[in-house]
Amino acid sequence: MLEKIEGTIISVISGYYDVKTNKGVIRSRARGVFRNRKQKPLVGDRAVVQLDDQGMNYLVEILPRKNEVGRPAVANVDQVLLVISAVEPDFSLELLDRYLTFFAWKNVGVTIYLSKSDIIAGTERLKEIKKKLVYYEKIGYRVFFDSDTLEKELPDLIQENAIWTLAGQSGAGKSTLLNKLEKDANQATDKISQALNRGKHTTRQVQLFTYGKGFIADTPGFSAVDLYKIKVDDLGQYFYEFKKNSVNCKFRRCQHIKEPGCEIKKMVEDKEILPRRYEDYLKIRQEILDNKMPEYMK
Repeated sequence: MLEKIEGTIISVISGYYDVKTNKGVIRSRARGVFRNRKQKPLVGDRAVVQLDDQGMNYLVEILPRKNEVGRPAVANVDQVLLVISAVEPDFSLELLDRYLTFFAWKNVGVTIYLSKSDIIAGTERLKEIKKKLVYYEKIGYRVFFDSDTLEKELPDLIQENAIWTLAGQSGAGKSTLLNKLEKDANQATDKISQALNRGKHTTRQVQLFTYGKGFIADTPGFSAVDLYKIKVDDLGQYFYEFKKNSVNCKFRRCQHIKEPGCEIKKMVEDKEILPRRYEDYLKIRQEILDNKMPEYMK
């Protein structure tokens, strides 16, 4: 008798899909129907697996995705742990704003982690960086300033079946952090791979490992974001404090450029909105109008 069960795809290995269900992890193949639909199952997808008593398991349905982010892609990401370095490479507000805009566009929450702060501990430079990041806390982002606090609190932040992944500039320390988190995690997925006589990193693109009540994607994420595909008139909606306060602008679709009665420009002048944040908004807006990523960001 055929049985169907729903679960989350946690890894793809040589054409096999490991799906975590309430009956454990089930290894399956994908039906040809996905090729006909030009649909590719991704790690993170909620999927329906068809089982039978002969041990032949097949993916038969991929449930609707809420998003798809990363390179390689992960589906249904709930939160990104954004790694921004204090130094080596130097802290960049512009890069931070680019990431936050991109993930707001993708409808993904962001938690910010400042890496390598120990290298410049006690310096005026670190105090300056922390002061700027306090602004981002004020507008609604969770910010971690050290790895010890992050490791202590992260398991409780990841809700049941939630999927987190990492992102951040090259050299910021994503892989170092990921390796540390993964080492401390309850790695049921690693045991499965060993039981199947496959190396953990053999011919796969990405894998989810259990952490807290949910998952973290076993990939260092990506370091570049393309913003020019965003609709220019929608850009302000992806700056959280702009979206919140634009209801007080004179014009409903105010672009916060030269319009009279613009609440956002007034808040910038009054330093209630970080002036550099507004400058980054203008830069991204111009990038969208030019329809290409600036050369220095590639």
